Amino acid sequence: MKRLAGLWIDHRKAVIVMVSDEGEETKEIGSNMEGNIHAPGRSRAEESSTEDIRDRQFGNQLDRYYDEVVAVIRNADTILIFGPGEAKGELMKRLEPAGVKGVVLELETEDKMTDAQIAAKVREHFRS
Repeated sequence: MKRLAGLWIDHRKAVIVMVSDEGEETKEIGSNMEGNIHAPGRSRAEESSTEDIRDRQFGNQLDRYYDEVVAVIRNADTILIFGPGEAKGELMKRLEPAGVKGVVLELETEDKMTDAQIAAKVREHFRS
C-alpha cells in the first residue's frame, strides 16, 4: 500500500493523518502563533515599527511551522490538504521546492473539525 497523508491546516495548527500498511497515525503540530498585541500610548511611527517587527516574526514563525509539517508528509505518495483559510495554499506552494515527492490530490476548504472528524475524512477519502 502507498503511504497516504491527509491534513487539516490553518495558521494555528495542523492535524496530519498518515495511512499505510502498518496502520494509521495522527500527529498534531502547533504553530505557536501569538495573537496581535497592541500597546496603547505609542506614536504612529512606533506602532508602524512594532507592526513591521511583528510581521517579520509572524513570517518566520510560519516558515518554521510549515517546515515542520513538510517534514512529516515528505515521504507520502499521495497528499490531501484541507482547512478553512489561506494556510493550505501557502503550504502547497512550499511542497515542490521542499522536494516533497507526493502528489497532491485535492485542496479543499473545510471549517473547524475535531481530530476524529479529520481522521474519518482522510480514511473515507482514501477508501474511494
